[in-house]
Amino acid sequence: MALILTFLGKSGVARTKIAIAAAKLLASQGKRVLLAGHPEPTFQILLGTTIAPDPQEIAPNLQVMQFQASVLLERSWDEVKKLEAQYLRTPIIKEVFGQELVVLPGMDSALALNAIREYDASGKYDAIVYDGPGDASTLRTLGLPESLSWYVRRFRQLFVNSDLGKTISESPLIQPLISTFFNINWTADNFAQPTNQANNFLEKGKAALADPKRIAAFLVTTADSIEVASTRYLWGSAQQVGLTVGGVLLVSSEANVNLSEEFTPLPISIIPDLPTDDWQPLIDALPNFEAQAVQAPKPIEIDTHNRQVRLFLPGFDKKQVKLTQYGPEVTVEAGDQRRNISLPPALIGRSVTGAKFQNNYLIISF
Repeated sequence: MALILTFLGKSGVARTKIAIAAAKLLASQGKRVLLAGHPEPTFQILLGTTIAPDPQEIAPNLQVMQFQASVLLERSWDEVKKLEAQYLRTPIIKEVFGQELVVLPGMDSALALNAIREYDASGKYDAIVYDGPGDASTLRTLGLPESLSWYVRRFRQLFVNSDLGKTISESPLIQPLISTFFNINWTADNFAQPTNQANNFLEKGKAALADPKRIAAFLVTTADSIEVASTRYLWGSAQQVGLTVGGVLLVSSEANVNLSEEFTPLPISIIPDLPTDDWQPLIDALPNFEAQAVQAPKPIEIDTHNRQVRLFLPGFDKKQVKLTQYGPEVTVEAGDQRRNISLPPALIGRSVTGAKFQNNYLIISF
């Protein structure tokens, strides 16, 4: 499995420079690296070469590619058709071709995430450096497994327990009708069959996101106060989706800039703002990404003995954090991100007895 590395921040050119330098650094260490970005001019100009939608080697151990949503959608459509044929006796979408599909808003991010998953699963790479938008949309993309798994587990059980679900599973009239359309027996016991594969996929994604050895992000900022505030907001938002942030990369031509107060306890590396004719100064200034990611604060810690859940939410104040418990899980809102916390068996069914926001941590007691 590969280390998946991405960068968050407002400055797109600086982020892309650092992503390229990071890929070059990891490749020089003997790691097999895939550098992937989106089809924007900056990526190709900085690399000085035309980038294709398939990996191409540009240096020893270093391959690059760009995620073209239309190409990814076309390729994924064949997989959708295979799934439809697996469950439907008479496929409906077989006459719709991938070459005619139009990319809708949000599709590009989901397709990029799926492509990263596939390249990771291929076993061909030790590291995948993803030069994404670096904003809230990147965080929502990486948090998709967590978000979708909540929808699956919440609504699946509601359907099974509903009158409609019971009617489908128990009616002797409906079952033969369903069997004429589907290749499976749609009963309460095996209603999970088409969702189990999706659940396994999502669980693997959640496990990877929770492991800093597998997925990590680093913040990119300048000393500008507005950009620092924006970067801190992204830091807290990243914690909300469960993404480990390993450190801060401060782009500055001055070595005496100090932002430790704004980003404690993250280590800060100063990256020189230099032309890209010579990549070596940028490469030399980069930190040990893997070591810093492992030592970073965990987005969430669950203490069953003391019946507490601790969420690390830097970049927010008490007024921006909201806690509710409407369903079987606890919902935390911070900024523009909402997270449903799946509790361990020891805490399931317990009501929240207290919550406090202290030293960037939301501490929930049960």
